Formats: sequence, C-alpha cells, structure tokens
Amino acid sequence: MDKQETIHTYNHGITLTERKNLIITGVKKIENFDSEEFLLDTIMGFLVVKGNALELIKLDTLQGTVAIKGQVNGFTYIEEEKQKGKEESLFTRLFK
Repeated sequence: MDKQETIHTYNHGITLTERKNLIITGVKKIENFDSEEFLLDTIMGFLVVKGNALELIKLDTLQGTVAIKGQVNGFTYIEEEKQKGKEESLFTRLFK
C-alpha cells in the first residue's frame, strides 16, 4: 500500500478548542497558507480556514493530520471549481 492510499483510509475530522487550537485529520495536502488563511485538500474536499495570526504547528503527512493555532474565525468547504478560482485570486493578490 503506498502513502497516498494510506491517507485515504483515515477519517476526516475537525477539532476546535477555544477558537485557538484547530486539529484537522484526513488532510491529503496543504495547498496554500498564510497568517490569515489556510487552503487544505482533505479526503472530503477542499477546506478553507480563515482567521488571524494562524500558524502551522504540526503536519503529519503519514497520518494526514494538521494542527493550526491562532484565532479561528471560520472554515468552509469549497468545490474544486471554486478552488481553482481561489488560486487565481491568490495569484492576483500577490502580484497587485
């Protein structure tokens, strides 16, 4: 069994404690992140996490676990088509 198949066997879950500590399981890949937004590819679709002073604390690629700390304001699942548009808007924002 290769690494990609192993990740797909894990469940997807989100644990948020006091809006400061976020643990996400079932993460296949971190697409992009900064101090205000994370874009994660999970086994249940793309997930956008928004907040302030966000930091990546832990990334376990074998188990598909990501830990983030900072003030979490919200998170949203997006469709792949919307994610492509998101990449373009991030690219556009970088080169204003």
